[in-house]
Amino acid sequence: MRSFEEIRHLGLAVLRPSARDLEYGLELHKRLMVFDAYGFIPLGGYKLTERLKGLIEKNASRDEIFWELEKMCMGDAFDDQQIVSRFKEAVELSGVNCLFQNSGVEGNNGMEMLKRLGLYNNLADRFPEILERAPFPDRIETIRSANKLALYPTTNGVPLPEHITSTQEALNWIEVFFNLGVRMMHFTYNRRNLLGDGCAEIADAGISEFGQQAIEEMNRVGIICDLAHSGQQTTITAAKFSKKPVVVSHSAAHKLSGHYRGKCDEAIEAVKQSGGYVGICAHPPFLGGSKMIDALLDHVDYIAKKFGVDHVAIGTDHSTMLDCDDEINCPPFRPIQEQYWRKNDGSFDMTQEQYDSMAWVNWPLFTVGLVQRGYKDDEIAKIVGGNVMRVCQEVLAV
Repeated sequence: MRSFEEIRHLGLAVLRPSARDLEYGLELHKRLMVFDAYGFIPLGGYKLTERLKGLIEKNASRDEIFWELEKMCMGDAFDDQQIVSRFKEAVELSGVNCLFQNSGVEGNNGMEMLKRLGLYNNLADRFPEILERAPFPDRIETIRSANKLALYPTTNGVPLPEHITSTQEALNWIEVFFNLGVRMMHFTYNRRNLLGDGCAEIADAGISEFGQQAIEEMNRVGIICDLAHSGQQTTITAAKFSKKPVVVSHSAAHKLSGHYRGKCDEAIEAVKQSGGYVGICAHPPFLGGSKMIDALLDHVDYIAKKFGVDHVAIGTDHSTMLDCDDEINCPPFRPIQEQYWRKNDGSFDMTQEQYDSMAWVNWPLFTVGLVQRGYKDDEIAKIVGGNVMRVCQEVLAV
């Protein structure tokens, strides 16, 4: 694992900013309200504990092992004071004030989503001096002024009951999760569900009638419809149907990379017309080019110049591992249906160096890079947080 200092030097080696741009960008970043459009707080990391070792040896199910790993990474690891100290350091280095926290697993199983949501709620309760849940946008600035990180929870799917007896009964779960603090939901994940097609499907249909009803309920309740993992036509038709802004929280411009996790121009235009934004992710394979921090800025540039600075953000989809044990060898599992990608053809290849150049603690370098590229202060303010805040306020408005 690289140190935070090594990660910072790696990003700077790619950008090569002038002394003036570096100083100005870092100071500007401190002044701005920074809102990660989709990501993770720094995670404690994994250890081959006796309990985990026992589960593996006893051929425990995939879900048992994954739950143990998530509890460790997002909970038990924080019993170590060194992890807590590194966590505080990472948050300070990032300069992030609020983030849409991935707080619900992939798919539509509400009971599974509750596990991860509970872990993050518990972390906020355990460390109130560092973290605080932000149920409404007007709380974010208050939390920021207290030098804490605000969490705005999101789930990787719309929760649905296992057996649907009526549409309205099924859609009631949207409001249940809103009451638990969730403020954004993936409309689909990679695969097709009852609402529409995911981006990894060979089909590319639009939203279903049930999907329309789900969007209406999300609009009513005040939950943002996130189309990051949806197919192109599902993205377009959902954006056109919604009465409130929809977003693509963490993606890329398909025009630049050709990766099917990116959005085509027609989909980006539809999101723009809804009043939403496309968040550029810090995941190297989706970006193409150098697959490093400069490639991320290329995608921001493309959308800002073609669709306007009001419709682009940065959703890193990143996490910083604070500790890690390389000795963990879990048994191979088939991926669950929602997670399955179209094919394994090298389209997800990357190096650790590429990933680390855009590490979460390097968030200030995104601002430095925008300064380098000539963006004005008010434009940068929109890209690094203002656009996300605006949509949060508009979707929650009555």
